[in-house]
Amino acid sequence: MDWQIPWSIPIGWLHGLLPFIGENQVIQIHTYALCILVGIVLATIMVNHRLKARGAEPGIVLDVIIWAIPLGLVGARLYHVFTHPGDYFYDGADPWNISNPKSVWAIWSGGNALFGSLIGGAVGAWIGCRINGLRFWTFADALAPAMLLAQAAGRLGNYFNHELYGQPTDLPWGLEIESSNPAFPVGLAEGTLFHPTFLYEMIWNVVGIVFLLTMERQYRLVKKTVLGVTLPVPVGDRLARLQWGKVWALYMIWYGVGRAWFESIRVDPSEVFLGIRTNVWGAFAAILLGIILFVVQSRRHPGAEPGAYVPGREWTPEGAVDSGDTYSDADEPDDDVADASEKLATSGKAT
Repeated sequence: MDWQIPWSIPIGWLHGLLPFIGENQVIQIHTYALCILVGIVLATIMVNHRLKARGAEPGIVLDVIIWAIPLGLVGARLYHVFTHPGDYFYDGADPWNISNPKSVWAIWSGGNALFGSLIGGAVGAWIGCRINGLRFWTFADALAPAMLLAQAAGRLGNYFNHELYGQPTDLPWGLEIESSNPAFPVGLAEGTLFHPTFLYEMIWNVVGIVFLLTMERQYRLVKKTVLGVTLPVPVGDRLARLQWGKVWALYMIWYGVGRAWFESIRVDPSEVFLGIRTNVWGAFAAILLGIILFVVQSRRHPGAEPGAYVPGREWTPEGAVDSGDTYSDADEPDDDVADASEKLATSGKAT
């Protein structure tokens, strides 16, 4: 679904700067892009709240996402183009023409891979955290549930683009795809219903938010000893907070498990490697990396983070006493004590 807004460029030099936009042209506002934008805004608000709770400066999330979002979009598009080269590079294609709605630049037409956005966004977030003195893992943990929120909003955009659907189904919530859709499976009758895998992923992401927040606040996986016997597998330890990137690790595992299943029932075109869709391989990689990250960070950092900032880059709220300043009201002598001392000194001189 798109909205069309007519506009014109009255300034000649501006038209020359933007030759791919006509002097009088209709601008299309894509619902898919709006869903992504809403997801980014909601995630930013949530991350800001979570970072403030960890003692970070209000609004510092903006200083990080100014790097993470652009690189995340670039990574998302590059990953999609790399895994779907046939959609852009074929005889007669014009993939580098920005005015072509099927070019590699046309992110507004769909085709943005989540795994690519994670890679590009992680690089951008690392740069932003490095510049602002924020611990990268603190930011990652704050982002984990917010990322699922953003993804849930973005998946709603897939409905309007009629993409990310699964195998045929006769369930009442099945999705009808126009037979004119280039991705419509060959040989199926018009009016066939398909599994709305984007809807399944939305629900999975919302449940994942609850899961991450619960695990973060109440549990930590540790080895316990019962009656002198050490249990063979880690169990939940209440009232211990997950930090040092462990919440992000759980996010990778949670999302990877869900994505692997959703991808396995999709029928829209995709590159295949060893008989498995490339995004399923990406989901397997996310699960494996999440497990490794959780285990490594649990061993390296069994305790709590000392703060949201790296040493020497701490933020002090306005009006607060700097921790390095030892001055306090106790250093000022009490008025009564001062008066008594003055009288004693005077009487001593008179004697």
